[in-house]
Amino acid sequence: MELLLVLILGLLYAAGVYLILRRSMVKLLLGIMLLGNGANILIFVLGKITKGSPPVINEAYKVFQEIYADPIPQALILTAIVISFGLTSFAIVLLKRVYALVDSDDLDDLNTPEEEDI
Repeated sequence: MELLLVLILGLLYAAGVYLILRRSMVKLLLGIMLLGNGANILIFVLGKITKGSPPVINEAYKVFQEIYADPIPQALILTAIVISFGLTSFAIVLLKRVYALVDSDDLDDLNTPEEEDI
């Protein structure tokens, strides 16, 4: 299972970097989203995938007696998903506004005017 997730992780990182290096603003946003999803899978893989019970200690015990699922990577991934959704929605609004002003999604069209043009 970990090997499959590592292959998916590599694919997401490669596709994300490829899209970030393109000139289109939409492809830039898609690349950032792919890198964010790759980072989520990386946290998930580093947290060690275990099938176990929830991390709740019985009142009679002082320490865990059986294998349990670690909640920290799951909480980090959930937080990252919420933050990436907010970032994506904000970036979509910005891209829409830039497209309305420049009438292009090419990043090279966003150059500032030269001093002669002012």
